[in-house]
Amino acid sequence: MNCPKTLRNGPCGGVRENGHCEVKPEMKCVWLKAYDRTQDWPLPSSWKDEYNHLRPPVDNRLKGTSSWKNFFTKRDRWTPAGWKNTTEEVVSQGVDH
Repeated sequence: MNCPKTLRNGPCGGVRENGHCEVKPEMKCVWLKAYDRTQDWPLPSSWKDEYNHLRPPVDNRLKGTSSWKNFFTKRDRWTPAGWKNTTEEVVSQGVDH
């Protein structure tokens, strides 16, 4: 993830008029770049729709820990109260990932 604010569900309110980041003005907003790519690439519509699914917020408690260890212990699947677990949502819809 390259967003300086570690945002996972789209651009913040601070995207400049030219599409650049408010934190790093020399950098184009990674979310605008990602959206542009979903429109330009010849992807199946189901992949393009995936762009709009909400992701749980970044768990900053995991910063500096092993991603492999977090994956195998499922520590990286924690979601705050009120958020659907996106993995469970996808499995319940019968979508393979």
